Amino acid sequence: MNEATEKAATDQSLIDDGSKTDDLETMRPLPRISIQAFCESEEVLAVINRCAQDRRMTRAHLRVVNGDIETACTMFASSPTPNLVILENTKSADQLIEQLGDLADVCDATTKVVVIGYDNDVQLYRNLTRRGVSEYLVSPVSLSDIINVIASIFVDPDSEPLGRTVAFIGAKGGVGSSTIAHNCAWGISNLFETEVILADLDLAFGTANINFDQDPPQGIAEAVFSPERLDDVFLERLLSKCASHLSMLAAPSMLDRTYDFNRTSFEPILEAVQRTAPVAVLDVPHMWTEWTKSVLSEVDDVVVVAAPDLANLRNTKNLIDTLAKLRPNDKMARLVLNQVGMPKRPEIAVADFCEPLGIEASAIIPFDALLFGTASNSGRMIAETDAKAPVAETFAQLAHVLTGRVEVKGRKKSGLSGLRSLLARK
Repeated sequence: MNEATEKAATDQSLIDDGSKTDDLETMRPLPRISIQAFCESEEVLAVINRCAQDRRMTRAHLRVVNGDIETACTMFASSPTPNLVILENTKSADQLIEQLGDLADVCDATTKVVVIGYDNDVQLYRNLTRRGVSEYLVSPVSLSDIINVIASIFVDPDSEPLGRTVAFIGAKGGVGSSTIAHNCAWGISNLFETEVILADLDLAFGTANINFDQDPPQGIAEAVFSPERLDDVFLERLLSKCASHLSMLAAPSMLDRTYDFNRTSFEPILEAVQRTAPVAVLDVPHMWTEWTKSVLSEVDDVVVVAAPDLANLRNTKNLIDTLAKLRPNDKMARLVLNQVGMPKRPEIAVADFCEPLGIEASAIIPFDALLFGTASNSGRMIAETDAKAPVAETFAQLAHVLTGRVEVKGRKKSGLSGLRSLLARK
């Protein structure tokens, strides 16, 4: 193969990987099932381990074992079988068929089986499906191959599609993350005339009700503290209408109780809003707890809002690096730089701020105390206060980016060796 042919093949593989990533982004989370995978090669073992880290597998329990079908037979002879068994097979077709017969003797009738093999043989595939094998994959396999197969077995194809979830979090207190989240939610609902739910997750100090000039008697607190009641009808009762296509789950913003939550407290709410609206915007408070970490790891998109100073840069890098580990198969968190150009405040230049992060800012919002103050005090959004303001156009562009209608273009990196060395992480 010559150099040009090799490059074309590499380019095509990158295109294929990109399309597979896009497929994963639209996939429903897998249900609470148990899976055991038996791997003979390091390559398949690595792919299955990557699957275990994917956010779509959060509710599934995946156990990976170094071994073959014979290992599986020995193990299941004395222990219950899971919902799904994934088997890598390096032996001949005849040996595979024989060992699957032995496996059937020790497996529950309801257990599904997926085989990863190396023979691209239609006749073998037909023989396996006749014997009850759910799917046969020809190695090499990718992460999306595995997750798509599991989804095809356990996810109802007739289920309603789930809405897109976007979480906003500030890199530091006071950077305007809530204001950005509220304006983006309003912009998406207004520009595209699509139903949007804004969920204010800061139960103690949330400002969504103030920013939209609302005082609903119920809101997100009732959903969090009564998860057993949270169905579509109950959710509709808790929603407060903010605009033609925008509804809000308001925070009580009261200190009559403490709001200490466990890791899964907001899972029912996420599931409910995904079933109810095409887009859900989550206003996540600036804190690092088990439940905020869980929320940020499970949503479709994360937006980190930061101001251009050193503390924000450090925190933003920590957040983006951590989220990259929590969401290894998803796109990087997005960055919005807010309060840029504040008079008399020393700032880090936008290019210098972005360089050590390795990402482009999705939006740069200038400091405008009069416009933002007027909008906040009147309970209106920026575009409602002054539709011709440049900031209103910035929010419109950000709404396009967050709904996948346009993507941020790449940027040439500039030098900032001092901060890069300061913020370097091993």
